[in-house]
Amino acid sequence: MLTTFDTLKFADEEIAALKKENRFIQPRVLQSAQAPVSVIDGKEVVNLTSNNYLALADNQKVKKAAIDAIKKYGVGSAAVRTIIGTMSLHKELEEKFAAFKHAEASILFQSGFTSNVAVCQSLMSSEQDLLISDELNHASIIDGARLAKAPRKIYRHKDIKHLTEVLESPEARKARRKMIVTDGVFSMDGDIADLDQVVEVAHRYGAFVMVDDAHASGVIGKEGRGTVSHFGLDGKVEIQIGTLSKAFAAVGGYAATTRSLRDYLGSVARPFLFSSSQPPSVAATCIAVLDILLTEPKYLKKLWDNTAFFKEELKKAGFDTGESVTPITPVMVGDMDKAKALSARLFEEGVFALPLGFPTVPKGKERLRTIVTAGHTLKDLKFAVEKFRKTGRELGII
Repeated sequence: MLTTFDTLKFADEEIAALKKENRFIQPRVLQSAQAPVSVIDGKEVVNLTSNNYLALADNQKVKKAAIDAIKKYGVGSAAVRTIIGTMSLHKELEEKFAAFKHAEASILFQSGFTSNVAVCQSLMSSEQDLLISDELNHASIIDGARLAKAPRKIYRHKDIKHLTEVLESPEARKARRKMIVTDGVFSMDGDIADLDQVVEVAHRYGAFVMVDDAHASGVIGKEGRGTVSHFGLDGKVEIQIGTLSKAFAAVGGYAATTRSLRDYLGSVARPFLFSSSQPPSVAATCIAVLDILLTEPKYLKKLWDNTAFFKEELKKAGFDTGESVTPITPVMVGDMDKAKALSARLFEEGVFALPLGFPTVPKGKERLRTIVTAGHTLKDLKFAVEKFRKTGRELGII
């Protein structure tokens, strides 16, 4: 049934404006498991766009854990955590994440996005507080800061000198609480925060630190424990945020912190209080992934071997891969029309790599963002590089 509302005609105008600005999005459709080689829009392609870092989304052990949980606990909790939505699997996963992150406790949220919103909103709850954020932090941190009552200051990307100047400002000196927030791995450029320097300057000025390890958990640090482990900062970072939708191949988020702060968030954080908990299959999935990280190092090793190979081959082909030192490898183009054309030609050739432009990245920094996984074979990656080389030459990018 086709329904037309005069009151919603503005949507057509908004869509026309988005198309004119090259910002209208029509997602491709995945028609197979999230795999290194996937079926997308009916075509089998080498998938370089997934966050499935360890290639565990279709792992037999992980799938069995999810299926067993459904058989025992059902498909969902049908309640928020504070009513009757806290299941034994949720508690088990929180305890395991706390141990994994070398923290006293952890608390689960419905997504990585809501984890950042919950912590920013709950802890920066007064106009007397100050939230200090890296300029390239994820959108969920930006939105969390907007929902907080505290004023905020932005420091230039990874600029410790500028961060120090912010902490020495009159606003910072008189603030009741000061929280510095940074991504651990920055999702568009693939670079790593200088967390050791952030922590040192934060504690020098009486601030506490929140690091969003969405793209670091399961990827960097000992056994994939994240940025804190990578820098040897166990016990020195107050709040570690993460997501369960990337290396953990599920959905959800968490904050690993002190027991008292965990209990406080469990009483005041709005996403925790007013959204139903994850299905038991999700919790069981993440427990299984944690076990794999701790007992099967081959996945992490393969991820980094593949990363090193792919980056080097792209550079040899003449592509600019920016400042990335992680499996996130941007292929810089600098023009949205060319980025879209490159993505379309690659798809025709059997490679899926998504174009990104404003407002996801700044104008003039348009790119394709590629991510290799532990599941890609050298044959997959050699094929992808050859197609990048062919299409890049056709479009005058290299």
